Amino acid sequence: MNPSPQSAAPVPRRAWLGDLKRFAAFAGLRLVALFLTVMVGVYLAILIANMGGQVDELRLVQIRSAAAEAVREDPAFRDLIPEERNALIQQRVQLEIERLRLDQPFIIRSFDYLYQAMRLNLGRAEHMHSDSGAREVRAIIVERLPATLLLFGTANLLVFGVSIFAALHLSRRYGSALDRAVIGLAPTSAAPAWFYGIFLILIFAFLAPILPSGGMVSSPPPEGRLAYGLDVLRHMALPLAAMFLSAIFISIYSWRTFFLIHSSEDYVEMARAKGLPSRLIERRYILRPTLAPIITSFALMLIGLWGGAIILEQVFNWPGLGTLMFRAIGHRDMPVIIASVVIFAYLLALTVFILDILYAILDPRVRVTGGRR
Repeated sequence: MNPSPQSAAPVPRRAWLGDLKRFAAFAGLRLVALFLTVMVGVYLAILIANMGGQVDELRLVQIRSAAAEAVREDPAFRDLIPEERNALIQQRVQLEIERLRLDQPFIIRSFDYLYQAMRLNLGRAEHMHSDSGAREVRAIIVERLPATLLLFGTANLLVFGVSIFAALHLSRRYGSALDRAVIGLAPTSAAPAWFYGIFLILIFAFLAPILPSGGMVSSPPPEGRLAYGLDVLRHMALPLAAMFLSAIFISIYSWRTFFLIHSSEDYVEMARAKGLPSRLIERRYILRPTLAPIITSFALMLIGLWGGAIILEQVFNWPGLGTLMFRAIGHRDMPVIIASVVIFAYLLALTVFILDILYAILDPRVRVTGGRR
């Protein structure tokens, strides 16, 4: 006896709920794995930033020097005898040691640093402060993070959009002069963005001074939102061009190769034989199957650009996380160093997590449980 439509209706719903549960389990496992990876990376950064605890010795020297100088320069303590002055200095040193918990073994403090860092409880900076004068590391990070996201987000969206359209155009004109030129220029992407940035500054800021050499906004900043936004765009021009030149040719070459491979598939030839419009064939039969490898390539490029943020921002004096980390290393400000590493680690983990989710959605051959159909 054939089942009625009423009895067969719940089956697709149960299948949909099963897929949703598997997808949620897959996402949860990926989050746990990425969280553990971030935790290991942050702990290694803590060990390196402290040089295995040797930085504590430098801190003790700085604490004793600062306490002695403060007691010597205070007029209230000038009449003290040397023994009393030394006792007062030692008391201040001991209070500072207890405040910084330097009397505890470094291995114990390292795990506490890790716990606080993973909770983004970043504490206070030791030497640095925000532009508003705040010493909280959270305030310093929040002040610098938007600049980094603005610069690198704009650069990656620009590279992604231009690469897609240029690669589709070249896949239709295989072997043309422009296609051969892109192939010849692809190895230039081996140079990092800051390398191109140095030459761009030399050309457009000194030889032909039409653009600013660094910074995010003029000093004093212009009044009005429109004038301020245009000034920011003017300062972004050179770092954007440096990142664009560093990534564009290899992206176009890679994605053009993906399009060429898929354009020779049998189902594409069948669609052409049916007389379907070329734009429809590109969108439905070429672009959609290549989205998964394209997004993978784009995510890897994004991770590479995140990794080069420190040098690039320092070259252009861009007030972002990269410049902040560079200066924190110079000041040996461990809380700011660890906080910058944590933020970069979370940004990289978020990039990888989004890549995994998009790959599971876009590629129907991949099961969310990790196998293949």
